Amino acid sequence: MRTFTKAQCTAVAVLAFSAVTVQAAETLSVVTFGGAYEAAAKKAYFEPFTQATGIGFSTESYDGGLAKLSAMEQAKNTTWDLIDLETNDAITACDEGLLKKFDRKTLGKTSDFIPGSINDCAVASMVWSTVYAYDASKLKTAPTTVGDFFDLHKFPGKRGLRKSPKVTMEWALIADGVDPKDVYKVLGTSAGVDRAFRKLDTIKKNIVWWESGAQAPQLLADGAVVMTQAYNGRIDDAAKKDNKPFKAVWDAQVYDFDWWGIPAGAKHADAAAKFIVSASQPKSYADLSKYIAYAPPRKDAIALVDKQRLADLPTAPANFKRAVQINANFWADNADQINKRFQVWLTQ
Repeated sequence: MRTFTKAQCTAVAVLAFSAVTVQAAETLSVVTFGGAYEAAAKKAYFEPFTQATGIGFSTESYDGGLAKLSAMEQAKNTTWDLIDLETNDAITACDEGLLKKFDRKTLGKTSDFIPGSINDCAVASMVWSTVYAYDASKLKTAPTTVGDFFDLHKFPGKRGLRKSPKVTMEWALIADGVDPKDVYKVLGTSAGVDRAFRKLDTIKKNIVWWESGAQAPQLLADGAVVMTQAYNGRIDDAAKKDNKPFKAVWDAQVYDFDWWGIPAGAKHADAAAKFIVSASQPKSYADLSKYIAYAPPRKDAIALVDKQRLADLPTAPANFKRAVQINANFWADNADQINKRFQVWLTQ
């Protein structure tokens, strides 16, 4: 029978503990918006990190919102280590203590980040945009403005919209003549909200609602709608990878960041924080743009993006002329109130 000295026993115990620690950190549980974006994130963010660290990923998709995260945190049974968030949710989750604070010093240089792309709890993963798209093989005349989206006389047929007041309300006001730069000033008044709903009334009977980003290009492919609100990356992916004759209309595009955040109760928070630092490097951001048409939130990354690819991104000058940046603070303050009215309006 083999015997061990006290020192050997201690060494074995340390190695065993280290092995358990490494094993526990080997897989990060990540929730994203799925689809083409998740596929791109795997190539640009997840796989390089796994190759460098040995830490793997298990992913699930969701449609946004904080209900599940809040429930897990309240039950003290958080199964996610990393969450992909829209801006207003990132702000709210941070304010409500649902996310861990993030030490921005770990990012090193931050002067080249687009203003507003780092907050106390999260770091932007990319710049994306909501546009509308149409099937070029089915329209003789190409729509060019958000007003055309609401023009059933000039462009008869069904319209696809995300089942949410966000962006839809902004577009309704812009289509009704509000200057994009004034849209939140108007939407911040009760008269402005009324005006947006009146404009939506003009196309209400022709709306086909969608909830998952993957549904938007599918509605076009199925011929269920003539035009649809969509995430720009989904349309670009359908056009380039699936050879669909889809065209995006950039007029009044509403752009936003997506964010990486770490749930307050995450079991592998340290590994998740290391991942965020890795995914926030200029090369990582530029690599994402290879796989999906979302822009880097870091200026140093722009120089690494292929020039032809730049034309497909929300931040390209030609696409950015009448762009609207989502006002996250407005929606953080007003989402509940406007959404309640939106839900009532849907049933009327």
